[in-house]
Amino acid sequence: MQVEVVLTFCTAINCLDGRAQLPVISYLTRRFGVEFVDVVSEAGPAGILARNSESQGSRSIFRRIDISIEAHQSRAIAIVAHHDCAGNTEPETEQIKELRQCVKILRKRYSNLPVIALWLDADRTAMEID
Repeated sequence: MQVEVVLTFCTAINCLDGRAQLPVISYLTRRFGVEFVDVVSEAGPAGILARNSESQGSRSIFRRIDISIEAHQSRAIAIVAHHDCAGNTEPETEQIKELRQCVKILRKRYSNLPVIALWLDADRTAMEID
């Protein structure tokens, strides 16, 4: 008898900045109790989604989230922004507003999954945004 191994995943919509990858993966594996994090990587993804959720860039992000959900049965979604982002040069206060807008957009589209927002500060510490 062969036992099927079930792998667990969540999805992170994260900046392509390498400094943002490991802190987010570490946080999300603990937060959602998953083994793996599928990363949808863009330069400043929260700005892309918040400014125009119907844009070509946003559609590309949604397509990759859908793949993560369909192929890996992703259990949750996180949208991430960070300090000193080259892809989104808005101040922290504006990026936090964008994160909150993204959570609304993502929760509407993926209503069956938990959606959270993460901010990475200058020390690359992940903090959940309400």
